Amino acid sequence: MQTQLLKAPRILALSAIVALTVGLAGCGTSTGERATSGAGIGAAVGAGAAAATGGSVVQGAVIGGGVGAATGAATDADDINLE
Repeated sequence: MQTQLLKAPRILALSAIVALTVGLAGCGTSTGERATSGAGIGAAVGAGAAAATGGSVVQGAVIGGGVGAATGAATDADDINLE
């Protein structure tokens, strides 16, 4: 029971982090810029999530950077318009 109570806030926090990463990965005017910004944001979020959950910070940063770069490259300039 206690394990389930501890997992709920982690899942909620990680879901919010993923949503923010997907939203911010669309920053940039070209595919390369969006992939680069997504990688940076993803690495930071991945490292933070790993640190918060007791995982490997380096592994979290690598995974987050990869996911962020892929998400940034997959977004179109029209997907997110911050202007």
